[in-house]
Amino acid sequence: MRKLLLAFGLCLSVAVLLSTRAARAEHSIIKHPGDHPHYILELEPHVLFGWREFRDGPGVGVRATISLIRNGFVSSINNSVGLGFGFDVDPIRTADRFAIPIVMQWNFWLSTHFSVFGEPGGAILFGEGRDSRTKVGPVIYAGGRFHITEALALTLRVGYPDASFGVSFLL
Repeated sequence: MRKLLLAFGLCLSVAVLLSTRAARAEHSIIKHPGDHPHYILELEPHVLFGWREFRDGPGVGVRATISLIRNGFVSSINNSVGLGFGFDVDPIRTADRFAIPIVMQWNFWLSTHFSVFGEPGGAILFGEGRDSRTKVGPVIYAGGRFHITEALALTLRVGYPDASFGVSFLL
C-alpha cells in the first residue's frame, strides 16, 4: 500500500511540475457560456477516504467522465454536463470492498483556474457489510477542481459514502 501511495504522490508531483504556464490574471468566466476547456473525456485517478471505515486506511480508484452537454442546463451561465463511471477499491490494504459508481456530473466553470461540480447517482457495491452480497446504493458528491492547465487539474470530491483527492486529465 505504501508503494502505491508513494507512486501516486510521485506522479502527482511530476504532473504539477511539468504543467507550468505563463502567469495570467484570474478572471470570472461563469457568465460566459461555453468558455471552458474543450474535452471529450476526463480521467481522474484518485486516493479514496471512506467515512464509515476510516480506520481501515485509504483506498484508490479511477473515474472516467464523458462530456455530454457542452453548454449545460442553464443557458446563461458557463456549465456543462457529463456521465461519470468509476471503479473504487476500499481499503487498498485489504481490498475487500469494491464500488462501481455511475453519476451525472454537472460542472460550473467559475474562473480560469476553478470549477465546481455536483454528482448525484448510484453505485454497485461489492463486499459491503457482513453478508458481503452485491448491493446497489445511492451516491452524492460535491467537488471542486483547481485547474493547473486547461488539460490538468487537482480534484477534491466530498460526499456520501466517501471523499477523494485526485488528478484530472481533460482529454
